[in-house]
Amino acid sequence: MEFDFSKYNPKERYKLLSSTVIPRPIALVSTVDEDGTLNAAPFSFFNVFAEDPATCVLGLARRDDGTYNDTCRIIREGGEFVINMVDMDLAEGMNIAAIDFAPEVDEFEMGGFTPVASRLVKPPRIAESPVSFECRRTVTLQLSASRDLVVGEILTMHVRDGLFDPEKLYLDQSQYDVVGRLYADQYAPLKDIFKLKRWQPDEWLKAEGKK
Repeated sequence: MEFDFSKYNPKERYKLLSSTVIPRPIALVSTVDEDGTLNAAPFSFFNVFAEDPATCVLGLARRDDGTYNDTCRIIREGGEFVINMVDMDLAEGMNIAAIDFAPEVDEFEMGGFTPVASRLVKPPRIAESPVSFECRRTVTLQLSASRDLVVGEILTMHVRDGLFDPEKLYLDQSQYDVVGRLYADQYAPLKDIFKLKRWQPDEWLKAEGKK
């Protein structure tokens, strides 16, 4: 079976992609409007892509009529945003923040989020998030009339106490109950974990009796 994407419309391609590239991390993005209204919205077309400089990318869709959603508009105007990671305790609030509220609605209030002042950017981070990244837009790439990619530099990272060893930078996985996006109305916690050794070539060849 083959799906030639040239024969499918964007919504059909989205259905195919979002149901197979799983789980996807969720960026609960916080921004602040010119009048001080707090905005929060989740996006799962998101990931980190580099460490020098520390770089993230958000895939932001426009509304059906081609206008910018609040997050896209505010980032284009101000260039600053915070990515808040979503754990099980934040999942319900994240789902509320996905509602397409009017621009004047404070989505921190709707989602039950506590704003905490960021250090380097104007938008606040969400206190309930286990990990938050203060970001500044590097460039916005318009892929089509309906889809933008925002490339941002991660300036600093806030982590819940006890989550990381501050010296070795090791994550305590048992304390990081993060949630991934699947498709439709489905999400998945990160529970079953397994390890695969990262081999060096000579080491693997020797172990396999090939050297």
